[in-house]
Amino acid sequence: MKRQIDLILQGGTLVNQDGAGMRNIAVHQGQIAGIGDLSEFTAAETLDCSGLHILPGVIDTQVHLREPGAEHKEDLETGGRAAVMGGVTGVFEMPNTKPLTTTAAALADKVRRASNRMHCDFAFYMGGTRENASQLSEFEKLPGCAGIKVFMGSSTGNLLVEDDDGVASILANTSRRAAFHSEDEFRLRQRQGEQVVGDAASHPIWRDAEAARLCTERLIRIARQQRKRIHVLHISTAEEMPLLAANKDIATVEVTPHHLTFSSDDYARLGTLLQMNPPVRSKDHQRAIWRALQSGVVDILGSDHAPHTLEEKARPYPQSPSGMPGVQTLVPVMLDHVNKGRLTLERFVDLTSHGPSRIFGIARKGRIAEGYDADLTIVDLKKRRTIANSWIASKCGWTPYDGVEVRGWPQGTFVRGRKVMWDDEIIGNAHGQPMSFIEV
Repeated sequence: MKRQIDLILQGGTLVNQDGAGMRNIAVHQGQIAGIGDLSEFTAAETLDCSGLHILPGVIDTQVHLREPGAEHKEDLETGGRAAVMGGVTGVFEMPNTKPLTTTAAALADKVRRASNRMHCDFAFYMGGTRENASQLSEFEKLPGCAGIKVFMGSSTGNLLVEDDDGVASILANTSRRAAFHSEDEFRLRQRQGEQVVGDAASHPIWRDAEAARLCTERLIRIARQQRKRIHVLHISTAEEMPLLAANKDIATVEVTPHHLTFSSDDYARLGTLLQMNPPVRSKDHQRAIWRALQSGVVDILGSDHAPHTLEEKARPYPQSPSGMPGVQTLVPVMLDHVNKGRLTLERFVDLTSHGPSRIFGIARKGRIAEGYDADLTIVDLKKRRTIANSWIASKCGWTPYDGVEVRGWPQGTFVRGRKVMWDDEIIGNAHGQPMSFIEV
């Protein structure tokens, strides 16, 4: 007698750790039940995926969803909708909310707010501070905690830990890999006069490449002294890559689609819409980031989704806030780069599924394999679309990619076996749950 299961996806090209090939996938009770020859199964539903590629669910390990405290820009529900609309099945959300995520109660509140309200699965970073450093080893073990996040350079929020002693005290109390925003706050303060009122193109002049290099050099030194692992977020400079390549035993590396796609030439067109921390820089830096991605120094792609309203972004620089939405556009923008030959589809999967699972120890996610969660990002590599503000599900309602034509589009999103998006339509109610981790 054949075994009854929930779903068979047939006719698609599966892209996984063992390459790409046309294989069928069996799904039952939210997990992968089989791959390849499925003659032993009979399914309640069969989905024809002919002409499509089936990827392990994309995990975006850097998003800012603004809840609690700034829900006029974004909230957990709209951020989750934006994620699955873009083919993203899970996110790590950052701690610079109001109140800051620096206590067990604040983390538990976020998990409660997100459960069965976000359409994707989720985890939340705990902000590392001087005040809570002694508690971090316990906070890391809390349900739904993605790890510890530290801001060494000032950005949105009040989580700055700029000095070596403060960073050392945080790392001394962590066991999991801690994530860092690496810009040297002391240099940023010295160079604040480089800001030109009304000119967003002065942003990378103020927050220059040396501010990033100095901080990453300091961070590596402190981490080695403390014998701890670090994850350095949104690398934006050529100078940081050799430092990180020489310290891969302790340091992993994230880059973003906007640093790979835009350059300082785009400030003339986009102005403050392109304003980010760390900044979008010259094409020389962009080329160096691509080289590091292609040579394997880069471990993860994260969007650094950081929405603000158009009214806020319209303030004259430097009163304008840094940040742009990105979780919904990560997949189509990077698939366009795949189609242009800048990376393979297998490398994209490594950066967005295998990499996050491997580096952060996410349980049962990051691969299409029997016993793993049936998190699937289904894409049409041939589809041409023009990204438009009208497609954006984020509450902010805009994207710097408005009007950009891409080749490659998210066709469907499955989270733990549930079809949550298909053909640009959200399907069913939200069932998002906190991710589990191996290191707890």
